[in-house]
Amino acid sequence: MKSRFSLLSVVLIMTAAMAVAQTSQMPDPTSTGNNGCTPGMQADGLCSNQMLDQNLLGSPSSGQSSEQGQIPGYINPLSSPYGQSLSSQLQQNGTQQQQQFNSSQRSSRSLYGNSQQLNMIPLPPEPLTDFQKFVASTTQQILPIYGASLFQSVPSTFAPLDQGPVPESYVLGPGDQIHVQVWGQVNFATTLPIDRTGGIYLPQVGEVHVAGVPASSLETVLRQAVGKVFRNFNLTASVGQIRSIQVYVVGNARRPGVYTISSLSTLVDALFASGGPSPQGSMRRIEVRRHGKVISTFDLYDLLLHGDRSHDVPLLSGDVIFIPPVGPEAALLGSVNSPAIYELRPGETIGQLIQDAGGTSAIAAHTSISVERIDDHQDRAAMSVDFNHAGLDTPVRDGDLVRVLPIVPLYKNTVTLRGNTANPGRFEWHPGMRLSDLIPDRESLITRNYWWRRAQLGIPTPDFEPLQNYPALTQPNHPFDLQLEKQRQVQLQKEYGIAQQRGGASGYPSAQQQPYNSGTGSYLQTQQRLQQLNQNEEQTNNTASSVASQAEVRTENTIGATKPLKVALPAPDIDWSYAVIERLNPKTLKTTLIPFDLGKLVMDHDPSQNLALEPGDVVTIFSQGDIHVPQSQQTKFVRLEGEFVHAGIYSVKPGETLQDLVRKAGGLTPNAYLYGSEFTRVSTRVLQQERINQYVQQLGIEIQRSTLAAASSAAAASGNLASTTAAATQNEQNLIAELRQIKATGRIVLNLKPGSHGVDALPDIPLQDGDAFIVPSTPSTVNVVGAVYDQNSFLYSRGRRAGDYLHLAGGENRDADRRHAFIIRADGSVVSRQMASGIFGNNFMSLPMHPGDTIVVPEKTFKPSALEGMLQYTQLFSNLALGAASLNVIR
Repeated sequence: MKSRFSLLSVVLIMTAAMAVAQTSQMPDPTSTGNNGCTPGMQADGLCSNQMLDQNLLGSPSSGQSSEQGQIPGYINPLSSPYGQSLSSQLQQNGTQQQQQFNSSQRSSRSLYGNSQQLNMIPLPPEPLTDFQKFVASTTQQILPIYGASLFQSVPSTFAPLDQGPVPESYVLGPGDQIHVQVWGQVNFATTLPIDRTGGIYLPQVGEVHVAGVPASSLETVLRQAVGKVFRNFNLTASVGQIRSIQVYVVGNARRPGVYTISSLSTLVDALFASGGPSPQGSMRRIEVRRHGKVISTFDLYDLLLHGDRSHDVPLLSGDVIFIPPVGPEAALLGSVNSPAIYELRPGETIGQLIQDAGGTSAIAAHTSISVERIDDHQDRAAMSVDFNHAGLDTPVRDGDLVRVLPIVPLYKNTVTLRGNTANPGRFEWHPGMRLSDLIPDRESLITRNYWWRRAQLGIPTPDFEPLQNYPALTQPNHPFDLQLEKQRQVQLQKEYGIAQQRGGASGYPSAQQQPYNSGTGSYLQTQQRLQQLNQNEEQTNNTASSVASQAEVRTENTIGATKPLKVALPAPDIDWSYAVIERLNPKTLKTTLIPFDLGKLVMDHDPSQNLALEPGDVVTIFSQGDIHVPQSQQTKFVRLEGEFVHAGIYSVKPGETLQDLVRKAGGLTPNAYLYGSEFTRVSTRVLQQERINQYVQQLGIEIQRSTLAAASSAAAASGNLASTTAAATQNEQNLIAELRQIKATGRIVLNLKPGSHGVDALPDIPLQDGDAFIVPSTPSTVNVVGAVYDQNSFLYSRGRRAGDYLHLAGGENRDADRRHAFIIRADGSVVSRQMASGIFGNNFMSLPMHPGDTIVVPEKTFKPSALEGMLQYTQLFSNLALGAASLNVIR
């Protein structure tokens, strides 16, 4: 029952609102028609939204653009140099207003179900006035009309609530209701309406005339009337339901018409009910006319600016509210609190206009004011007014554009320090100031982000944590505890603003999170190097040899740590050889750069580098990531993993080779398997990935060509051939998708012999930043994969050949493509069956095998002749330097 009653209330209230709109001949904004226009919004066949579009963009249907009918000096936004940008801004403004209107419509509908609230009706956006478009074409800003936002959503009938008290000065009249209660010699309680003659009928008393009686005198009048008949009684009387009155809102109102409102309503109430003045209507000269005479002129600015309602008069039935056309207008923009278009009162000055806007903002320059003026509706002129009493007393004219300029962002007697420093910023300049005053020591060059990274190293993480701190983790099947620890790390990242990196133990901040002047170049370079090292590690860890090596080097204190910890740099990579002072000559406005040697200044305290500073100087400290320094000055890091006496990440000096670095690490262990070592390089991985991408792209093009040719031939062939062709095409497309998943390793084949051992067997190649060298222990297996009966790893036995291991795997099955079988050696090289051909036949089966080798027997696939030369697996693994881990992708 309660829901039905609420639904019935909604229907009744909406019906009443529609009836009021029909009585006052006003449109219902919630009902649309005529291409989204409400009937009351149409003007010359166009609704306000259509008028807005045509005023801004021109009407393609009528062939008349918005350039016609312009005021003198008006510039069409579309014809201006920034026409497209301004037109888009204007159109976006209209779209945003329409979206706000639609949103407020949905909000207003939710109010209809509550009878205790006033029903709010959102008004559609109004088109821009000519003056608004004129200002927009001049300033590229759409200024609102001051006070118009007050009427964006208005009540359907702005009647005071019935529960509110009635003023004592309220004059009773026909239509009001009176609550009367009498007890004593006579007893009755009743509610009596005042009839058209102005009287009420009291039981046992008769008719009493109360029209024209103030509410404060009602009890006195009724007590006198009852006292003529009875004695010894008490009486109370109060005003109940008040009457409604009809007023007329005419002129330049947003919704002109006849309004039935409460008799307690005032002029302001009626203005809200009618939506206020239109953009073409005046807010400063609103008239209330009664019996043909103007009884009050109301300035809405008094209410908006000062909250003054002294001229807000109560309305009587039949009153006419007339909104005349808008008076002189001026645009005020710039550094003021309320930039807008203001209607001027006679004799208004610039100072009064700024005062109406709430004064100037904190960044306003109190030096001069710019005024653009239209002279005699013909020419445009610009003038400058001093920001003093005389200038502020300058009268404002119709069409003026007043701009309060902001202060110039010039710092006086300051110097700026930026770049790779601990405290970048602006500092006070004083006579005799030198570089050593800004950069006193080396510690002043260590950025705050570096210390943040150092502090994060002490935060425990799930990747590396003593087991005694987590006794529950010593037992399996405890994912909930691990999940809690992950949540704790996420919370730490939120608190400290640090992004977790994959495989890291500390979580370094990303380069995007660094402050602008905090040495981001140095950090970015360091982070990229460390990421490259970890990427090399992730790729090489996929091979069987490195997995075995990792299993041996795990420690007791790691919790499933499949990735090693990162190593933070001991100090930022500062460019010690070059820093610069940027100096602006105030006379010629020419900028000069004065370089100095930062290392000599800070390390050696060289007086010749301790240059004097001048006001306005900008000192920039570079990192090696900002400017490419010579190779001899760059810091290089190389990772050594596996069977080294001291594996780790090492800083490499200029000219240092692989042999030198391995000797620095203490050499190799007795279990080192040099033939299966992996040497990866970042630059090589980039080139290999480019070749893979080019190969896959070319292969895709060839498959498309062969698909078209096969489709044309299959059209005339039998159904079996057509289905076979379609299946083959699908297989080729699947192959392309699989090849796209392959990632280059960056591995460089060192051409080591199978029995190589010792540091002297290594090639003497120079090292680059980001190189990684992994030496596994000697594996004990040989792998056989592909189209064989038993894909497996078999124990290595000296003297066994390729054919022996194929025999252990059960031999090649019927799907095997034995002509394209190949061997991936442990050193990364590839030997195909074609390469094993000789004068006396093919000796592929007699090839010797070494620990860690892999025999691959591919499956037969349907390959059109156009792709015959492109789908050679030997080419994939040799020319593109793919590792054995890629077999899982393309098998």
